[in-house]
Amino acid sequence: MTIFATLMKNFILFILVVAVTASCSDYNKLLKSTDVEKKYTAAVEYYKNGECYKSLPLLEELIGLTRGTQRAEDVYYYYAQSQYCIKDYYSANYFFKNFTKTFSNSARAEECQFLAAICSYNLSPQYSLDQQDTKTAVDEFQLFLDKFPNSALRDSANNMIIKLNAKIEKKHFEIATGYATTQKFKAATSALKNFMIDFPASPYREEALYLIVKCQFEYAEGSIESKKLDRYRSTSESYITFASAFPQSKFLAEAETYYEKSRKQIERLTASNTP
Repeated sequence: MTIFATLMKNFILFILVVAVTASCSDYNKLLKSTDVEKKYTAAVEYYKNGECYKSLPLLEELIGLTRGTQRAEDVYYYYAQSQYCIKDYYSANYFFKNFTKTFSNSARAEECQFLAAICSYNLSPQYSLDQQDTKTAVDEFQLFLDKFPNSALRDSANNMIIKLNAKIEKKHFEIATGYATTQKFKAATSALKNFMIDFPASPYREEALYLIVKCQFEYAEGSIESKKLDRYRSTSESYITFASAFPQSKFLAEAETYYEKSRKQIERLTASNTP
């Protein structure tokens, strides 16, 4: 590197340091300022430029200073938006919902109600984790649709609900199949039947019906002799339900094996019970 290039590099670094120092100094002066409008204008500019960590302290102070004034709605709106901007979705959710309560007649109420639900949507974890935040998001989108049935955001809200419900559905199916995997066949049968009641049109319906057949058969196999007849009969009935619904299923051959074994056991047990 030439001497000239080195000097230029150092000069540019010096200019950047001076600019940053001046900027920090100006921001600190702004924080200490008592000029409400100056602070508000700067806060909005910071927000629009994506510098939301700078807008938040200003707006937080302004909430108290502008309470009861015409500026209060604007300040609260940008404060909620700044929380959303930094991805603090719990706080943003709270402040968006509070905005719709405090400024219920505002033209921004619809947007804030929707964004509150979006915050919960963003907090929804992957399906394998607890789905309480997912259920909360569904409830909040439904509340949005109830409050604003003619909103232009209606289709977006409905699509979000579909995605969230699919995650909840997958979680319930995973729980039910988990019982089968750990050989808790009675619990698995009950969980799978409840799953079918809760999600009758589920894409997992075919596998769920098959697993009911399998779990009932395995439960019958491990039962005491006096309980086996009724449990093999339940297996046979579940097989008929499954085969009728999915005659081309990839699980059909295996399910039929459980059915045939159950029929033989029913014949044996019936014969042994005949005087």
